[in-house]
Amino acid sequence: MKKTYATSLISLASATLLSAAVSAQEVSFDATVATDYVWRGVSQTAGDAALQLGAEVTTGHFYAGVWGSNVDFGDGTDVEMDLYAGFAPSVSGFDLDFGWVRYTYPGAPSASGDQDFDEFYAGVGRSYGALSWDAKWSWSEDFYLHSGNATYLEGGVAWALSDAFSVDARYGRSRFDDLIGADYDDWQLGVSWQTGPVALGARW
Repeated sequence: MKKTYATSLISLASATLLSAAVSAQEVSFDATVATDYVWRGVSQTAGDAALQLGAEVTTGHFYAGVWGSNVDFGDGTDVEMDLYAGFAPSVSGFDLDFGWVRYTYPGAPSASGDQDFDEFYAGVGRSYGALSWDAKWSWSEDFYLHSGNATYLEGGVAWALSDAFSVDARYGRSRFDDLIGADYDDWQLGVSWQTGPVALGARW
């Protein structure tokens, strides 16, 4: 679930199906090695490499998971650990996604302030053969370091050139109600290749 935008990355994923009395549950795990952990246009590792691990459980349209990465904010903060849950149905060919994520930074020095915050999101996407698009709105009532209301609008398109190779582009807008002059936009272009559980990618 967590999106990691990096100069290049290698990702491994595996899934195990578990039978339940009422419905089937799917448990998936993923591991990513990236040359840089870039979130909404800003490096979270001071330009250094990142190792990221995640696990997710899905039941029908509902999902929940945990995701973690090393970070470097220059203040002794070394780890990001996120918890999330959501509901992702499909309606009339549109893929919808509604959820919540809590960003936490275990072991962060208290002198830096409370870095943990919650965010809610709503997204929509659709595919037309090899072409797909998505859009997402994220909102936090009290963003990082108690900086107040913040929203992030993003959209992207992807084109599958083959079963394994695809190209994509994304654009995002960060807006802060209580931080004058802090608003900014970000964009990226990427290519990816996937075979089985292994994916390779590069982003600019």
